[in-house]
Amino acid sequence: MYASREDIGYDFGDDSKVGSKPIKPNSNIDGGWAWMIVLSSFLVHILIMGSQMALGILNMEWLEEFNQSRGLTAWVSSLSMGITLIVGPFIGLFISMCGCRTTAIIGGILNALGWILSAYASNVHYLFLTFGVTAGIGSGMVYLPAVVMVGQYFQKRRALAQGLSTTGTGFGAFLMTALLKYLCTEFGWRNAMFIQGAISLNLCVCGALMRPLHPKDLREKHVVRSDSEENRAKALSHSTETIKSNGVLSEEPEKKEEAANEEVLGSVQHIEAGGKSVSGRSMYGLRILKTVSQLTLTVRKGFALWYSSYFGAASLFTNRVFVAFIIWALFAYSSFVIPFIHLPEIVKQYNLSRRDNVFPLTSIIAIVHIFGKVILGIISDLPCISTWNVFLMANFTLVTCILTLPLMQTYVGLAVVCALIGFSSGYFSLMPVVTEDLVGTKHLANAYGIIICANGISALFGPPFAGWIYDITQKYDFSFYIAGLLYMVGIIFLFIQPCIQKKQPREKSTEGAQV
Repeated sequence: MYASREDIGYDFGDDSKVGSKPIKPNSNIDGGWAWMIVLSSFLVHILIMGSQMALGILNMEWLEEFNQSRGLTAWVSSLSMGITLIVGPFIGLFISMCGCRTTAIIGGILNALGWILSAYASNVHYLFLTFGVTAGIGSGMVYLPAVVMVGQYFQKRRALAQGLSTTGTGFGAFLMTALLKYLCTEFGWRNAMFIQGAISLNLCVCGALMRPLHPKDLREKHVVRSDSEENRAKALSHSTETIKSNGVLSEEPEKKEEAANEEVLGSVQHIEAGGKSVSGRSMYGLRILKTVSQLTLTVRKGFALWYSSYFGAASLFTNRVFVAFIIWALFAYSSFVIPFIHLPEIVKQYNLSRRDNVFPLTSIIAIVHIFGKVILGIISDLPCISTWNVFLMANFTLVTCILTLPLMQTYVGLAVVCALIGFSSGYFSLMPVVTEDLVGTKHLANAYGIIICANGISALFGPPFAGWIYDITQKYDFSFYIAGLLYMVGIIFLFIQPCIQKKQPREKSTEGAQV
């Protein structure tokens, strides 16, 4: 097993170029404004993920209003949840060009617009476009920056910070369910969506709180990390050669492009300085040229970083462990969503509805899920504990619960399994930490965008697939068994790839000794 990306032999960052001089870390890293970033991310999870967990209230209203099939109407919620995650890689491009703050503010406006336009829906297909696509894309533009910013501001307590911020999903599920139920009862579902759109404008405030770190501060963060892991880096010096052989992001072309653009900007500024003899119209044109040049420089630089991350010599896909992580993500999220979708039907089949109405099993999952995120985050931040090992153990526990849940036919048995599902699924707070360990802070936005895209595909097709299995077998047991087995395949990929990655350098060194 390994604890960080240095152990694997993949480092897409340029930490080695930073000098070994002692640098005083920024006070905002692991403290100060970093906790405002956690608050901002917490509110984002309440407003976005919490609202999506409460869409069952609106789904009942849409069924009654439009008289469409349950399957067709359910696609509105599925599209919204799926697109929020699937657009991750493209949101990574926006972050590379515009930064997290601007991306989140634009996303907040787009999300609110989707809610407000949906209030005027005349049919379900209209909701596909306004709520599923428009609000879904807006949600994705806020969600990814909220996760990335926490990763940038924290080093020593990353897992705890991510755990605290993502607990907003659990709190939001309760708050938004109660709020939407009240608004629909008092004002009707159309006015409820209009009011929810106005509330969603607070996402712009959350985005405004995402103050970007200066590049110098990010370099200081890398120095802190490299100092704390210096001994392991020396022991694994062969990893540097592996990185070079696979290709590292070449910064020389970028520097040449920057120099060329700076020459253009410098010439424009020189003309402006001596522009007393130039007419006002010419000066206005020069200012436009300067603005366009700066915008072009920003866009080209951001696109180059985004493109190189996916298709360049140092593509994220050359990291085999990261590819295994993607395969895992394709199966993992549906295993968490399926119990939320099908537990009510299982309870009805076992004649446990009376006890479930007192304390619903889905509520048990949601409540314990909050504590699971925080506790697993605290454990992962302990110096003697590997985040990767905690992540794997939580996954093994969750897949075991998914496979054993159909065997439980009493309320107590189901409640115990649901509590374990809620606690072990707290590993979601560790996903950004593990991703950052694999690829580095510089590529976190693009890498995590790919991971949540895979989760989005899983969330989009997982529950309908489980329903299709039920239509064939007339039992939910096989839905859980198939989802659990596919999930187990993803976990095996995570377990095998680090072992292969460690074994390869040893084989190479043995061959060198023989020569």
